[in-house]
Amino acid sequence: MGFQLGLFSPNTESGLAITTAPERWKATWGNNLRLARLADEVGIDFLLPVARWTDWGPDTDFHQNVLDPLVWASGILAGTRRIRVFSTVHTAFHHPVVAAKQLATADHLSEGRIGLNIVAGWHAPEYEMFGLTLPSDHDTRYALAQEWWDVVKRIWADTEPFDHEGKFFSLKRVVGHPKPYNGHSIPIINAGSSPQGRAFAARNAQRAFTVVAGPEDGARIVEDLRAQAAAHDRSVGVFTLAHVVCRPTSHEARDFLHYYADRHADWPAVDEVMRLQGLHAQSFTPEMLTTYRGRFAAGHGSCPLVGDPDEVADQIAAFAEAGFDGLALSFLNYADELGYFAAEVMPRLRARGVQVGAPDAGARP
Repeated sequence: MGFQLGLFSPNTESGLAITTAPERWKATWGNNLRLARLADEVGIDFLLPVARWTDWGPDTDFHQNVLDPLVWASGILAGTRRIRVFSTVHTAFHHPVVAAKQLATADHLSEGRIGLNIVAGWHAPEYEMFGLTLPSDHDTRYALAQEWWDVVKRIWADTEPFDHEGKFFSLKRVVGHPKPYNGHSIPIINAGSSPQGRAFAARNAQRAFTVVAGPEDGARIVEDLRAQAAAHDRSVGVFTLAHVVCRPTSHEARDFLHYYADRHADWPAVDEVMRLQGLHAQSFTPEMLTTYRGRFAAGHGSCPLVGDPDEVADQIAAFAEAGFDGLALSFLNYADELGYFAAEVMPRLRARGVQVGAPDAGARP
């Protein structure tokens, strides 16, 4: 399968960059479809959206405009021919019977290219929007996610109606058609960085999507996740996220990073995002939250890939050498910057022995 490259959060205004720079990504449908077709053409493996129901508060409009991940994924799949498109689903906000049918329908629409990113949830204001209370402990959140996923799997596998009586769902005569396009399931990602999230991915997902500081500490996390999966007689691929600033020279790249992530950083939004991450999520350690303010402005705390094409290729290769199976990337402006990345960085990766997607001559223009 090689080392997979994807794009993360293009369905959201500004993507991952918490900035006021006028060049920042505009998450219109037209921009997303243009980006998806370009990604399909140049050999990007997958698109992964963020599910967001509210912004970060009255002082900022960061992520105020977010396209619904499942509707977005269905439209993208209809407009592309090769690329895998995931839908991010909050288990607390989407009933499993409804989600199972929606995902299976999108799988048929795309002839087997839909994927599912299972999210247990952590953003308390969103729970309040739905009239729910965020459980204070991760164990409860992931217990609900596990029961949700068990129900969805059974809907896709069983041909006869069944009853389900659990802690979170009480269901009678459950049946669901169509089944997924290629059988009983679809590819699963779990985006979680807490111990409970990583354990959930090891039990259930084909790919664990988790936050790391870089390839050095990431190598230990990859080893731990694979050991946890092996304890369940499973294997799991491990992905992390990164923001890319690639320019012809290192100086140009670092100057542009300073421009959008320092001089034009939306610092009130940065601080609010970090405050809520610290209160309700375990994606970042307290040490990360203390020192990563600049990283949050540049790419929501993700790993930086900054420099000229050779430097960026070397940085990505370091993740492959650390055992990662792929990266989900963001750019300040995805569609404007992806072409240069594909033309300059991806061939250099192949020259370094990192097998990334080849351009698809048959992709739609």
